Amino acid sequence: MEQYMHKGSCLCGTVEYEITGSLGPILFCHCSRCRKANGSAFAAVSPVATSNFRIVKGQECLRSYRTDAGVQRVFCGTCGSPIIAMRDNMPETVRVRIGTLDTSVDANISAHIFVGSKAGWYEIHDDLPQHEERP
Repeated sequence: MEQYMHKGSCLCGTVEYEITGSLGPILFCHCSRCRKANGSAFAAVSPVATSNFRIVKGQECLRSYRTDAGVQRVFCGTCGSPIIAMRDNMPETVRVRIGTLDTSVDANISAHIFVGSKAGWYEIHDDLPQHEERP
């Protein structure tokens, strides 16, 4: 039986996924699109090779929204949990929403990105690198 490094699911448990291999650097994205998609001050994301990401339950319940910028956001159609995002110009990578992981994460947060458009009501109080846009 194959071992998986990470497993995750949506809020209602309809969608489950597995990740083989390691997570990429975890970023806090403060762009306005991530704020709206997550309903929070930022999205915690990690790039993962598309070949290492697999939906194991609930594929038929997934819904997606494609932005004009070529970003597809994939979420559970039942509870609305954001699962991954994909960029048209980077098909080899999915960006996993870290909050949906059910397994523990050993990696540290590496940086804040798009702080030039962060929510005015949120203050960053750590010493992580901050990038005005994508580094």
